[in-house]
Amino acid sequence: MMAKPLDVDDLWTKRILQSVNGLEYGSVQIVVHDGRIVQIERTERKRFEAAEQQVRRTTIEPKQQRTNP
Repeated sequence: MMAKPLDVDDLWTKRILQSVNGLEYGSVQIVVHDGRIVQIERTERKRFEAAEQQVRRTTIEPKQQRTNP
């Protein structure tokens, strides 16, 4: 049995591009049944700095120069 060729029209192309657009970390999965796209799943990950790095940045301030009047 041969697989049916996948037909991706303009509507599905736009949907796929919308799912990928703005994705910084994550994945987009396209689900196909009988040679037709039936579903798009987007999984997005948010990455944050380690708490240790954040604390270090906020507690260590550059020394301010003092001037004598």
